[in-house]
Amino acid sequence: MAALILFTLFSLGLLFPLTSTTSDTLSKGSSLSSEKPEDVLTSPNGVFSAGFYPVGDNSYCFAIWFTQPSQSSHPTIVWMANRDQPVNGRRSKLSLLKNGNLILTDAGKFTVWASNTLSSSSAQLYLYDSGNLVLRTSEGDILWESFDFPTDTLLPQQQLTRNTKLVSSRSQSNYSSGFYKLLFDYDNLLRLLYDGLEISSIYWPDPWLVSWDAGRSTYNSSKIAAIDSLGMFVSSDNYTFMSADYGVVLHRRLKLDHDGNIRLYSWEEEEERWVVSWQAIQKPCRIHGICGANSMCSYGAGDGGRKCSCLPGHKMKNLTDWSYGCEPGFDLSCNNKDSGFLLLSSVEFYGYDYGYFPNYTLGECENLCLQLCNCKAFQFKFDEGKGFSKCYPKTVLLNGYRSPEFEGDLYLRVPESSLLSYTNSAEDFRLDCSSEGTVQLDRTYGKSRGNRTLKLLLWFAYGVGGLEIICFFFGLSLLRHWRKGKTP
Repeated sequence: MAALILFTLFSLGLLFPLTSTTSDTLSKGSSLSSEKPEDVLTSPNGVFSAGFYPVGDNSYCFAIWFTQPSQSSHPTIVWMANRDQPVNGRRSKLSLLKNGNLILTDAGKFTVWASNTLSSSSAQLYLYDSGNLVLRTSEGDILWESFDFPTDTLLPQQQLTRNTKLVSSRSQSNYSSGFYKLLFDYDNLLRLLYDGLEISSIYWPDPWLVSWDAGRSTYNSSKIAAIDSLGMFVSSDNYTFMSADYGVVLHRRLKLDHDGNIRLYSWEEEEERWVVSWQAIQKPCRIHGICGANSMCSYGAGDGGRKCSCLPGHKMKNLTDWSYGCEPGFDLSCNNKDSGFLLLSSVEFYGYDYGYFPNYTLGECENLCLQLCNCKAFQFKFDEGKGFSKCYPKTVLLNGYRSPEFEGDLYLRVPESSLLSYTNSAEDFRLDCSSEGTVQLDRTYGKSRGNRTLKLLLWFAYGVGGLEIICFFFGLSLLRHWRKGKTP
């Protein structure tokens, strides 16, 4: 009897193999499937998980996240393999091949991502307690690790080096690569870079500061930075900071957010939520490119305490994305007499000056801009400390913000005929995130012939069954009529 039970269990194992993975290890020749939510690697301490994470309609990325969800109920992602090329929810796999290469394949069986590793000895994929996903041999040699390829997050024990950088996501719900980067520059300084569709610029530390005024050193070329679990960040350019809750061992993550600010988050166990314990930029409107061209940032109720608005006479290019900025609803003429200037108080647009012209009067600065066909506006400011005015004709209107702290004004060039109508026409748009982050994948599948045959057999069975029922009731009806005919 026992032998019969063992044989039955063995047969069921052949018919229904247990391929799901819930350990911290993936062995050579094994795979994780996007169709099986249970196919997840979990670190030995249970803090981190790795598997397929949904990022849109039928689109998935292989990711690492904190196992315990926050109050938002969404897992906190710390790494992604294929953030810019999600795979389909069907037939996609992460496989550790027998040659030691770790590959992510889509439904079409083509390789979306690979570790590009080779090993003749046995190799396994481990998820460490630190959140590091490591491919190593049986001898302990590391072939590949996720810590060497960060996305937008740095974890304790993970180093930012000359060969790595953090790249923000596109938005809060769109995990693809955005426009902001944290990296070591050519001068050995750790910087934040806005790398937009057309223009790039450094915005942290403040670009007008020399390195020593920003408390940095260019002499150490090692280019290494890291955060520890106590909340201290140390960089080789002498930049350091401590979190507001420094000294307590907590789950922490340093993230370059989609808005271009870098923040340190600490986990509050009791309230089960992440809190900001440090951030690099206290005035978010100073972040470059946040509102796009021909628009300005101001402080108020909005995303991160700020909002974007188009300049008068301009309209948004993309109603769901401020990074595209605004476009003018008019054409400027090179004829001086066809243009006028609209005063925008306490508004500054940083950079992209035609030049710097000190000690110009307001009229001289205006005439200078009118003589330049590509002059879009001019910045005018009186420097009380130096006792003279400053004139900056602008050829590109980027990095604009309005703040009472700015003791200068912007004079926007508009058609003279529209000057009066634009005086009070600044439009204020809000970001619509209702459809953001949905990624549509163009994937076609050939229908299985086996399924088609099965469907035909089922329809045939239904037809035969229906015919039998009809014949039954028809025969029953004839029988009743026959009996009635025989009754006297």
